[in-house]
Amino acid sequence: MNVAGDSSLLELDSNRSENTEDIEIVVNVGGVRQVLYGDLLSQYPETRLAELINCLAGGYDTIFSLCDDYDPGKREFYFDRDPDAFKCVIEVYYFGEVHMKKGICPICFKNEMEFWKVDLKFLDDCCKSHLSEKREELEEIARRVQLILDDLGVDASENRWKRCQKCIWKFMEKPESSCPARIVAILSFLLILISSVVMCMGTIPELQILDDEGNHVEHPTLDNIETACIGWFTLEYVLRLISSPNKLHFALSFMNIIDVLAILPFYVSLTLTHFGARMMELTNVQQAVQALRIMRIARIFKLARHSSGLQTLTYALKRSFKELGLLLMYLAVGIFVFSALGYTMEQSHPETLFKSIPQSFWWAIITMTTVGYGDIYPKTTLGKLNAAISFLCGVIAIALPIHPIINNFVRYYNKQRVLETAAKHELELMELNSSEGRAGGSRGDLDNLQPQQEGKEVPLWSSRLKISHSDTFIPLLSDEKHYRTRLQSCK
Repeated sequence: MNVAGDSSLLELDSNRSENTEDIEIVVNVGGVRQVLYGDLLSQYPETRLAELINCLAGGYDTIFSLCDDYDPGKREFYFDRDPDAFKCVIEVYYFGEVHMKKGICPICFKNEMEFWKVDLKFLDDCCKSHLSEKREELEEIARRVQLILDDLGVDASENRWKRCQKCIWKFMEKPESSCPARIVAILSFLLILISSVVMCMGTIPELQILDDEGNHVEHPTLDNIETACIGWFTLEYVLRLISSPNKLHFALSFMNIIDVLAILPFYVSLTLTHFGARMMELTNVQQAVQALRIMRIARIFKLARHSSGLQTLTYALKRSFKELGLLLMYLAVGIFVFSALGYTMEQSHPETLFKSIPQSFWWAIITMTTVGYGDIYPKTTLGKLNAAISFLCGVIAIALPIHPIINNFVRYYNKQRVLETAAKHELELMELNSSEGRAGGSRGDLDNLQPQQEGKEVPLWSSRLKISHSDTFIPLLSDEKHYRTRLQSCK
């Protein structure tokens, strides 16, 4: 290498850099050459490309702090970065905003923007939504991986009660953790079904018996089955409450509130039956017990805890509030219009069934929802024509929001499957890297890969698993800063 020649070229370039607007630089990003001018780059002086204009005066140390290589003869800067992402980033100098090209990973594109020192505020709003969605996915994967790693690890500093508490929580909340836990989950699922069937069978008159006062009550066998199921539900709830890491969050959780509503009526009814007669009349006690017993239907919602499909459906409906509100608005407008028209058109018939517009609401509801009980119907020709139009409008109004709701369901279901697969894939790669580390070096080398921070205890699993640099790399699992090349991407 001709050091003297390079130095002279560098001095010549530094003299030319006095007037930055007349300078042109050549950048080579991943094999793609691009000629850029100083007046264009100087619009955003804090970016990396703008810093290249004045870096020549600082010598080779300054140059190589900004790029991977430099050819002083061609005045060409080399960067080992993604050329497709660079084509998008460079748009900020021409248009004042950045659009992410389809097919580029949002997280990798964010890293590219940070490398070129282009602020994320220049990223268009449509692209920011993709970035935030991908970030949420990675955070969810990191959360799932961390939960699994926490289950694998045992903290030696914890006392016996804490370890026992963790075992009970894993046993009751995570059926996939062991075979006995899966058996308990299946048993709980079956008891929910049995208790629901018993509640329905208890209302059949042939299966009821007469008490001393001549009233129909449930058969004692069904009552005993009900008591056994409630006992299991109570034990299950108490164990989960005792072993819960966060008692307040557990008590306020929606599914746990459902669990309380499923078992609470039994104990309240039992209390009223034995002690309520002293404080109020027997008739009032029986009415209160009957009102509470109907709350037993809440236990059917306990099935959602054991069914991922029901959870997905609930989430899809929650995400579809806008579409559901649109459906209700369509139906409300249609019900009001067609009930008013039906009432007006049927007034000429002497035997009309439309006595008032509020009464006609019921006819409009069952007609637009294609139910048609037949208890109220039009008798005039205009009334029948109005009914036909309301029927067609009801079908259209119901069909319109169905497609977005189905799309939300399918999207969320597929997303959950992808996140679950990604979490398992990350764990497999971490185990693979750990086994390779043990084969290639000593145990001390592995420990050096996960340095113990001052004041923090390293969990047991950190000595067995090291951070993965896979294509599903999750920076949230480590406090260290990791860098990735353009050949690595998120899937």
